[in-house]
Amino acid sequence: MDAQENPVSDAATLTDLEQATRRIAALLGRVDDSRLDGPTPCPDYTVRELLGHLTGLAAAFRDAARKDLGASTAVSPDSALPVLDDDWREVLPRRLEEVAAAWRSPDAWTGMTRAGGVELPGEVAGAVALNELVVHGWDLARSTGQPYAAGEAELRSCEALLAPAEDGPGGSPEDGSDGDSLFGPPVPVPGDAPLLDRVIALSGRRPDWQPGS
Repeated sequence: MDAQENPVSDAATLTDLEQATRRIAALLGRVDDSRLDGPTPCPDYTVRELLGHLTGLAAAFRDAARKDLGASTAVSPDSALPVLDDDWREVLPRRLEEVAAAWRSPDAWTGMTRAGGVELPGEVAGAVALNELVVHGWDLARSTGQPYAAGEAELRSCEALLAPAEDGPGGSPEDGSDGDSLFGPPVPVPGDAPLLDRVIALSGRRPDWQPGS
C-alpha cells in the first residue's frame, strides 16, 4: 500500500502525543539494569534494544514533525539492531518530551515529511508516531512486569492504522510495505476482546505475552 493512500481518519485531529510519551517515561523508573537483557514481545529485541529503538524513533519522529529531514529520518528502523547509550536514562525522557512537543504544532500534521526513509504525509507520520509509542510502550510494560493502559482515542487511531485494508492485507506506512505487520501477521483474538488487546494483536503480538512464554 502506498503510504500516501493509507486512510487515517482521526490523525489530523489527534495532535497530542503527550499521554503516550508520559506513560513510557513513567515506566522507565522501574527498568533496572538487571532487566536490560530480558526478552520483549519484539522477537529480535531485548529490553536494551527496545529502549534504544524508542530513543531513536523519538528523535526520528520529532524531526519528521519539524520537517528537519536529515540523517535521523533517513534510516530504516530495521537496518540494524538499536544501540542503547549509557546516558539513556537522561536522554530518553528528554526525547519523549521533544517528540510530544513537536507534534503539538499544527504544521507537523500538514504537507509531506519523512520517517524511516519513507516519504509520507504529515498526518500519516503523526499517526505512525503515535502507534509506535503506544505499541512499544506496551512492549516495555509487558517486558518489565508493569501495568499498561492507553486512551480510547489513541487506540482507535492505532486500530485504523493497523487494520487490514478492505481490498487486501494492511501495511504500516513506517516501512512502506504491504501485508503483515513488521513483527508478523495479526494474531487472532475474540471480537469482544478489549480494544488494547485487539490493537496489540493487529501489531503481530500476542496480547497474553509474558517473559518466558
